[in-house]
Amino acid sequence: MQDRPRRVRPGSPTSLKKANQALLVRALQVAGALTQAEIARVTGLAPSTVSNIVRELSARDLITVSRAEQHGRAVQAVRLSRSAGLVVGIDFGHRHLRVALADLAYEVLAEERVPLDDGHKVTDGLSEAGRIIDALLAEAETDRTHVIGIGMGLPAPIDLRTGQVGAPSILPGWVGVDAATVASERLGAAVRVDNDANLGALAEARWGAGRGAESLAYLKLSDGVGAGLLIGGQLYRGRSGTAGEIGHVTMNDFGPVCRCGNRGCLETLVSTGAVLDLLEPGHGPGLTIVGVVALARDGDVSCRRVLADTGHHVGIAVANLCNVVNPDRIVIGGELAQAGDLLLDSMWHTLNRYGIPSAVQTVDIVLAELGARSQLLGALALGLQGADPVIAALVRTAP
Repeated sequence: MQDRPRRVRPGSPTSLKKANQALLVRALQVAGALTQAEIARVTGLAPSTVSNIVRELSARDLITVSRAEQHGRAVQAVRLSRSAGLVVGIDFGHRHLRVALADLAYEVLAEERVPLDDGHKVTDGLSEAGRIIDALLAEAETDRTHVIGIGMGLPAPIDLRTGQVGAPSILPGWVGVDAATVASERLGAAVRVDNDANLGALAEARWGAGRGAESLAYLKLSDGVGAGLLIGGQLYRGRSGTAGEIGHVTMNDFGPVCRCGNRGCLETLVSTGAVLDLLEPGHGPGLTIVGVVALARDGDVSCRRVLADTGHHVGIAVANLCNVVNPDRIVIGGELAQAGDLLLDSMWHTLNRYGIPSAVQTVDIVLAELGARSQLLGALALGLQGADPVIAALVRTAP
């Protein structure tokens, strides 16, 4: 008869050891590399405990210890080993795909961006993602056996009840697809999927302009318009996963028909396509948002007016958001964030006009710090969240 595995009692020495190991691993995930003294200070563990854990996990090749220089003196830097596992982040856009490979401390080892056909099929997009993953692993001189988590972002709502990609979406070929299940089957590993604005919020809160905020809204102003909401430091997705669809707030009952079927949605006024359509008659085809911003800064009155109007429309939606949610901080990302003050000045003017004074006085509006990589880095964080049970297993007491 096979021996039954011994259960670890809560509060037992073995249980405490595992908890301390996990605490150290989490500290290295956040910081990347720390000295043993810094680990003790960050975690609250005794220096002797830190030393014992470092010795054991180093022997198991889960962490590495190397010489580094700090304040002019040599120190021993501790970091998670690549052999402890790797994570993949995938960011699907309207016409692009980004994939990154990182270690468990979120150090990006390799990444690639490729264009995609407008309206591409799910199978084509995932096949391309698989090809890039293999190329990045080869570049890092490793293989898929070391990948312990994959996170993927889509510019669409994800129904939490079914896992299906909802409408409206700027990726019509994905609507109705159980993205996590299909991606997991195609890529041969468990994949976690979320809305790209949620991932932008996650990344900016952890590494970017949202650090230190208790509640924030990340607005992605691009081909599509959406918001990711963090309340009490946690992503808020709503009952079915559609919280944050600010792009479909009605601005004009008789405005242009939106892809969602309604009229006058915010997205019909402020998406990159809407901005470029307004300026094309006077500037011709081929204009880009980068070009619009450059022309505006050079004094082009039509470009300045369109960007100011865009800020006004976004400002109305942000005022409503502040009145209802009352966030600490609003982070502006996406392509239109490149407009900077040309957009923000108008937003602030409108916010002060339509927002409740107490909500306006306590909110900061800032530009995203991570730029176009916000969603990709958020996907890495999501992938590692999905790998948490694996990480816990990696730092378990050796039999």
